[in-house]
Parts: sequence; C-alpha cells; structure tokens
Amino acid sequence: MRRTDIEVARLLEAEAAGILNIPLDNPYQQVIALLHATAKRHGKVVVTGVGKAGDVGRKIVSAWNSTGISAVFLSPLDARHGDLGLIGAHDMLFLISNSGKTTEITELVHLARRLHPNIKSVCLTGNPRSPLANAADLVLSTGNPKEICPLGLTPTTSVLAMLAIADVLTVLSMKSRKYSAAEYQKRHHSGYLGKKAKKMSGRKK
Repeated sequence: MRRTDIEVARLLEAEAAGILNIPLDNPYQQVIALLHATAKRHGKVVVTGVGKAGDVGRKIVSAWNSTGISAVFLSPLDARHGDLGLIGAHDMLFLISNSGKTTEITELVHLARRLHPNIKSVCLTGNPRSPLANAADLVLSTGNPKEICPLGLTPTTSVLAMLAIADVLTVLSMKSRKYSAAEYQKRHHSGYLGKKAKKMSGRKK
C-alpha cells in the first residue's frame, strides 16, 4: 500500500471515530418533540451559526425544509441589523457553535428572549458546559472530537459530527411522522430526487 493510501485510510478512520464518539445519551427524542411541537403551532426553526457552523446550519435548513420542518437560517450579524424581526413568538432557536462561546450567537439568544421571553432553544456544540449550552433549553454534544487538521485548527471532524447529528434528527423526525415520498415530492418536485420521489409515491402529476 502506498504511503498516501495509508495516510488517507488513517484520516478516514479518524473521521469515522469522531462520529462513533458522538454521545448516545444526547436528548435526541426531546429535541424531536420540540421540533414537532414548534411545527404544530405553525412556528419555524430559526437556525444560526458563524463560519463553518453557519455552513452546517444552512445545510440543516435545506434538509429540514424538504422533509416537512419549516426552517430558516439567521445570520447573527444580520440579526444585529433588523433581521431579528423574522423570529416569531411560536418559533424555536437552533444554535450551532463548536466552542459554545461565540459572542454573536450568545447575544442573539439574549436579544431573541427579550423579544419573545418564552422562546425555546437547542444548542449543538462540542462544549456542553459552555455559556451558550448553559443558556439553551436542550444541548446536543458532538463529543468534542479531535480535528484531523494537522494544526488542530481547521474545523474538520467537528463539522462532520455536527452534520451526523443533524442527519440523525432528520431521520428520526421523518420516521416519527411517517413522512412519505408523496409528502417529500410536494416540497421537492423537480430534479432527480423529485422524479424519484414522484415515482415512489405513484403520483401522475
């Protein structure tokens, strides 16, 4: 085996280990219940994050909107300049920060609660004892995996763990609601996936 192949295999194993280290005792079902309760009262999930965590947030929003959970992404910077107004009284917050110390998001939580004192929040983080985690109603821990970046700085394994947790939430929610291909096709009617969903659902139009 070539030296490059060995290194690639080592890196992939490290990434996989990071996912397998995600705590199984995270409050997955409680988060699902909160997501569904928000949808039932016609609220939406307001997802926020900065940098790579923000990129994770945008992916989560895309997945949830196509699987029946209304979600929007709110930039903490834009929230400081008027976009905080998109948060409604029946919404919930989904806060993403690996360190749990991101000042902009901590500030956003404070401002959102000043606007809607009873708003609920979930924090996805690598630091369940952080200020942001302490401010949230429910905390999802990534297990704080070691980054495969040789400097230990570039968000790599931590991002993968966040995405894995988000996928778990998406699938658990779909199974709980018995979300069908027909429902999926209503929200994603074009492209390869839209055609596949249409075929699975037996729809003619």
